[in-house]
Amino acid sequence: MGIIGTIFIGLIVGLLARFIKPGDDSMGWIMTILLGIAGSLLATYGGQALGIYQAGEAAGFFGALVGAVVLLVIYGFIKKR
Repeated sequence: MGIIGTIFIGLIVGLLARFIKPGDDSMGWIMTILLGIAGSLLATYGGQALGIYQAGEAAGFFGALVGAVVLLVIYGFIKKR
């Protein structure tokens, strides 16, 4: 999958991560989508570099979802300070 496909998956993952992450987020949808894309890129290429999964596997989607949720949580902690 190319970079455009990863960004598109990141958009979907960002929206799903917003629904999964508990609590009230005061950030807008655009910031959520950008964090989802960043989490998707980080988890996709990080997971492939570590050899956890290969390109095109379903584990990559779940890894991207976990990465996006983690970034949303970190962003929430930073913003509260």
